Amino acid sequence: MYTDKVMDHFSNPRNVGDIPDADGEGTVGNPTCGDLMTIYIKVKDDVIEDIKFKTFGCGAAIATSSMVTELAMGKTVDEALKITRNDVADALEGLPPVKMHCSNLAADALQAAIEDYKKKQAEKE
Repeated sequence: MYTDKVMDHFSNPRNVGDIPDADGEGTVGNPTCGDLMTIYIKVKDDVIEDIKFKTFGCGAAIATSSMVTELAMGKTVDEALKITRNDVADALEGLPPVKMHCSNLAADALQAAIEDYKKKQAEKE
């Protein structure tokens, strides 16, 4: 049912935790399945230099959260903003159709964190 990549990211998730002084934070949830994700980003010179996540949900939700942090790490904010739901699923070598919403949540949480960062930057100017 799940690919080896999904199982690896579920069993050994990368970048778990939070960043207390995060530059951006995005939380999304899916009331239908109960999954809840928060992504935290630390940005320096417009590049995501640290990213962490906390996820309450199924194995696919944890795996997609882990993968989206790997995809975004080291990218500029604008590059990371372009990471799509399909990018997350493709990087995990596929998800069962019934679990595709998890990749949606991961990409949405990343976008929410970046939007929060950009809003905070605009308020400083």
